[in-house]
Amino acid sequence: MNRKLTYIALALVAILVIFWLLVYIGGNVMNIERLKTGENPFLRFVFVIIGLLVVLVVYWLTKESKIWEVGTREVVYMSIGAALYAIFSYLFNGTVFVVPSASQVALRPAIAIPMFFGYTFGPVVGFFTGAVGNMFGDALTGFGLSPQWSIGNGLIGFIAGMVFLFKDKKKSMDAVLIVSAALVALVTLIFFLNRTIPNMLYFAPDLNVFGDQQISVFAGLSVFVGFILVLAVYFFFGKNIDVAAAVTWGMLGNLIGLGFASISDIWINGFPLPVAIVGEFVPSAGPNLIFAAILVPILVGAYAAVQRQSGR
Repeated sequence: MNRKLTYIALALVAILVIFWLLVYIGGNVMNIERLKTGENPFLRFVFVIIGLLVVLVVYWLTKESKIWEVGTREVVYMSIGAALYAIFSYLFNGTVFVVPSASQVALRPAIAIPMFFGYTFGPVVGFFTGAVGNMFGDALTGFGLSPQWSIGNGLIGFIAGMVFLFKDKKKSMDAVLIVSAALVALVTLIFFLNRTIPNMLYFAPDLNVFGDQQISVFAGLSVFVGFILVLAVYFFFGKNIDVAAAVTWGMLGNLIGLGFASISDIWINGFPLPVAIVGEFVPSAGPNLIFAAILVPILVGAYAAVQRQSGR
């Protein structure tokens, strides 16, 4: 086994072990409520393993690339990224910032962190940052753990780092925009065809009752709005290839990563496809794209400024 494969395999095994320790030891053995997964824990870990295998397969198909180098420096960045994402996810993943959805979805400006770490330090760092950071963030919040959604968050950072597989970043961004536009159009069509789905659970304290209502038009179009904002960043920062590429590839990671997590709930939670898309994917992916368009350029620009000042 070569050195790169060894380190990448160790990183993926570490993620699986961390997830297992939190869920099995913390949730089952120690009976800590906030560390329990709810129904179908086995299926949740099946999708965790599928996500890890996806990463391994992508590595194997592109193993000659330098983006797969993992050493002490990358391990440090993994730890920092995961810690930052966990803390900021916890701060924004409370009841104040809950998004109307079929499940627990919250506004996450911190989603810019795995995108930035993936783009700046490589796909393995991005994957670890998103997956482990999300898992600990959920553990701190106390709403229970969804390991497959943590893997989806990991895929966001992972795909953000895929840009360096291509020699021409500009051409790669053009391809990403075409793929993303197709995905956004499909999701928007599904929303309009299923607007009557009751995917918002609310509580009326005055009446002491729970109820359901449909997602608003603005919320339903949030993925489309996010795509337009990313497109604006792409053109506005056309001469700053790093900002444009980080936001564009972060967008694709968001669409694929959260798409993976949402679709997994068709089997795990028994959701029909429209509910998984309109009730979970749209409320989570839409705001993420908006935050990506606003915050990723700030992080990339700030990091570039630090690099210039340090003479690197």
